[in-house]
Amino acid sequence: MKRNPFKNLLLFTILSLILTVSNTLAQSGKSNPGLDEKVKKFLVEHSHYWFDMNIPASDGQLLYDLIIKGNYKSALEIGTSTGHSGIWIAWALSKTGGKLITIEIDEERYKTALENFKQVGLSEYIDARLADAHTLVKELKGPFDFVFSDADKEWYKNYFVDLDPKLKVGGCFTAHNISDRGRGGNRGGGYGGQGAFLEYVRSLDNYETTVNNTGGGVSISYKKAAR
Repeated sequence: MKRNPFKNLLLFTILSLILTVSNTLAQSGKSNPGLDEKVKKFLVEHSHYWFDMNIPASDGQLLYDLIIKGNYKSALEIGTSTGHSGIWIAWALSKTGGKLITIEIDEERYKTALENFKQVGLSEYIDARLADAHTLVKELKGPFDFVFSDADKEWYKNYFVDLDPKLKVGGCFTAHNISDRGRGGNRGGGYGGQGAFLEYVRSLDNYETTVNNTGGGVSISYKKAAR
C-alpha cells in the first residue's frame, strides 16, 4: 500500500493540536473527561472531512485558545459551514459555561453541521440558525463577548458595524481569511472585502487589532472601550 505523506502530516498536526488542548485542560482544571475524549476522537476521525468551506485545525485551536483565555461565554459565529469551527468554539464554551449562536444560509451545510454537532456531543452548547446573516445579525440582541466572522467576505465590514454596539468591552471580534501581508490586508495583494474590513477596524481607537497568519489568516480585534 502506498503511503500518503500529506495524510500522515495532517493527522500528526491534528494530534499535536489536540495534545495542546489536553494540556491546557489539565492546567485549567475545567475538563469534562467524557466530553473531551469524545470531541478529540471525533476531530481525529474527521480530520480529512472538513473540505467544504471550513477552517484548518490550527485556526480552530486559535479560536479555542482565545475563548479560554478571555473566559468568553456569549459567542456568535457567522458562517457555520459543516461545523468544524463551531466544534472548536463550542468545545471551549463547554469549559467557560457559555453558548454559541451560529448562522448558516445553506440548508445542506446547515443540516450536516447539526448532525456533526450531535455526533460530537456539543449540541447543548450550540444554537444553530438557518438564516441569512445579513438580516439576522441586525436582529440579534446580544450582547456578545466573542464573534467569529467567516461568511461572505464583501460583507465583513457590515457585519462588524452591526455587531460593534452589541460586543462587550473586553470582547473579541475575529474574522477568517485575513492577511496583512498584501495590499489592503488581503492575501494575494487585492483589496477586496477582507482588506476594507481590516483597514476599518485598524482605524478604530477603541480596538486593538492583530493578525495571525499561521493558518488561513485570522484577524483578532479586542474592544478596549465603548468608543
